[in-house]
Amino acid sequence: MAGIEIDDTTADALQALADAAGLPLDAYLAQVAEEKRRERALDEGAEIFRQVTGAPETVAAFDAEYGAPAPARTASRAA
Repeated sequence: MAGIEIDDTTADALQALADAAGLPLDAYLAQVAEEKRRERALDEGAEIFRQVTGAPETVAAFDAEYGAPAPARTASRAA
């Protein structure tokens, strides 16, 4: 992986995942990156949907059909 340094354990784990998928490592990582981009787009779309609808029953029906988003990561601040 050009320009990226990772430890041998992580490299071996990624290679094993690529091998299991029947892909070269670079193609596997490209696939994973695309899947993550899609997941992020779906999460963002779901959040926009929630903001637009605001109706609890509509949001509950959406969550039941498509799943609720992962909790947002927030940094705690000292007062």
